[in-house]
Amino acid sequence: MKDRFNISKSMFAAATICLATATNAGAHGHSGGNQSQLGPYIVGEQGVLFVGGTYDVAPNAGAPTTMANQSYVFYQIPASPTNRSWSWKRTGRLPIIMIHGGSQTGANFLGTPDGRPGWAEYYVKNGWPVYVIDQPGRGKSGYFPNAYGPQGPTADPSRTVQRFTAPELSNPLQWPQAKYHTQWPGGPGSGVPGQYAFDQLFASQVANMPNGDQALALTTAAVTALIKKIGPSIIVTHSMTGPVSWFIPQANPGKVKAVLAIEPTGNSSLDGDTTPGTTCGLSNVCLNFSPPVSGPADLKLVKTPPPAGGSQGQPASDLKSCWLQSGPVIHKPTGLDGIPILIQTGQASYHATYDYCTSRFLEQAGVRHSHVYLPNVGIKGNGHMEMLEKNNLQIAAFDEKWFSKVLHVRDGGGHWGH
Repeated sequence: MKDRFNISKSMFAAATICLATATNAGAHGHSGGNQSQLGPYIVGEQGVLFVGGTYDVAPNAGAPTTMANQSYVFYQIPASPTNRSWSWKRTGRLPIIMIHGGSQTGANFLGTPDGRPGWAEYYVKNGWPVYVIDQPGRGKSGYFPNAYGPQGPTADPSRTVQRFTAPELSNPLQWPQAKYHTQWPGGPGSGVPGQYAFDQLFASQVANMPNGDQALALTTAAVTALIKKIGPSIIVTHSMTGPVSWFIPQANPGKVKAVLAIEPTGNSSLDGDTTPGTTCGLSNVCLNFSPPVSGPADLKLVKTPPPAGGSQGQPASDLKSCWLQSGPVIHKPTGLDGIPILIQTGQASYHATYDYCTSRFLEQAGVRHSHVYLPNVGIKGNGHMEMLEKNNLQIAAFDEKWFSKVLHVRDGGGHWGH
């Protein structure tokens, strides 16, 4: 299922391919300037594939009756306007696999709810092959109750407003940083039902698989199958898929070359002062550790208050407690050494209260990584859905510069990134 040598125009609901200039001129809510345009670019190859599917009965053992566990993948591989045989192998730009979070699909990366370019388009424009998945059980991957059980509840508009699109409207605020939220399309207060961008986002929401651990295991297996097909890759995770930031490298030794974990589910949560965010420090199903662990009890997690001086420029009073190992033996997640890892947190997101804890857990375990709180690099006002917000391309440019630096990719002028 391939198209070759087309120019791309991505919209939120789907990627429309046309032989025309990619102006991305959506009908509603543009923020203006280069945030609403990327200009023309050449897609050398694009297509759709499915990975990770399994029959209920192996074909060599009988007659299968159904398939499940598959993941839909939409991909675009860029080409040079002057050399249509261009490939990432000639520039060092690795494929980027984008993995959405809970109640979402890959549409999050294909465009924004107000019609601007998405992250996938940004990266393809700048020479990176991109593979956008729908997790098993979501969107175009299909939902199969015989394998997954009854489907979970659908998304709730009020929770979407409170957590994602307009946390600044809650009274009282559910977390202190919510007051900084300014980047939802349309500006503060606009992320509510009846507003175009909100309605477009909410129309894209889907029900989750009831068993979150099953969902993460199937996503890990599907992405593993994709990496086996396309080779060494970068993974980008978001929110609910935070744990696969660590599961996928463990399942693919030497094949994951960088990890961008955007506000990952991990060590703590909004309830972090009373309970861990996950039972095994970074996930509910324990990762592979050294020394090995047989279950959560081996990690001896204890509640650890925020540092007196705060973290990432935030005061301790705005932060939740962490859940760190108490020793005397500290268990280290295996398979992560040497992989550049960036945990990224928006200024106004509920994750701003506790993402530092995921970073502290990794640091205590001796896993090298970076954690950036976006306002500290001049990127302000973002909530949890930063890939959809007004400054999404500014964030993409920051991340691309990081990828280029840690992977030693230079542009034509000998500079890092674009």
